[in-house]
Amino acid sequence: MLFCEIHPICYEISLKKEICKRHIKDYLSDIKFAKTKSDKWLPNVVTGYSCNLIKRGKGVDLRLQENKAVNIRLACDKIDGLLIRPGEMFSFWHTVGKTTKKKGYKDGRVIIHNKLIPGLGGGLCNLGNTIHYMVLHSPLQVTEFHHHSDALAPEEGKRVPFSTGTSISYNYIDYRFINNTDQMIQLHVWCDDEKLHAELRSETEFPWRYALVEEDHHFQKEEEKYFRVSKIFRETIERSTGDVINKELILDNHSEVMYDYDLIPKDLIDNR
Repeated sequence: MLFCEIHPICYEISLKKEICKRHIKDYLSDIKFAKTKSDKWLPNVVTGYSCNLIKRGKGVDLRLQENKAVNIRLACDKIDGLLIRPGEMFSFWHTVGKTTKKKGYKDGRVIIHNKLIPGLGGGLCNLGNTIHYMVLHSPLQVTEFHHHSDALAPEEGKRVPFSTGTSISYNYIDYRFINNTDQMIQLHVWCDDEKLHAELRSETEFPWRYALVEEDHHFQKEEEKYFRVSKIFRETIERSTGDVINKELILDNHSEVMYDYDLIPKDLIDNR
């Protein structure tokens, strides 16, 4: 048993230690974090993405879903309009800051020790993942990514790889990417009604576009648990010709199903 698993107090001690270590590491580094915001939008939309803020269904706590929507709206206000200049790094937590009740954050779903429980600021992984999904459709370089299960709840409609699979926890479990291009990049994130919308913008169009391809997607039972299994690739496509010039494996997916097993599509269960 790990020290952090002995008692809730031990967990809090471990948490504060990791937060302190990240603060020191960032202070001593020469990283240039993106800080400038603008309400003037860069002209080119590299890619966009929209998803539901609130999931409804069997076993879903609607209160936590509504709280998640509140949390995402607050974080969007911090990120929206952020400019990332060439050589600068985007850090989710450097931009959003610590989630506190004083700032208006509420209890949403968080994953601790592989269990879904209520936690202050919970649900921001959806926003982190939305940003990650867009970055994967650009030439930007991901420098920090933590994968958690992308089977937290049944899918609504067509399966989207990386729909919920990015872990973030202030501040030592971060999501970061660096602008390794020769032009400015901008994040545009906002909410309306029950939708989260996002755009990744640039000064000019890049000569490539990108596509995520999921292969061998299925569910399998291991002892008493079910897992979603697949391989997710990213294709780089020459915009002028439509030719695929690169295909790379970006995730060998093995995600524990965190919802009612009766809701797993029967035709996707591999009984081998």
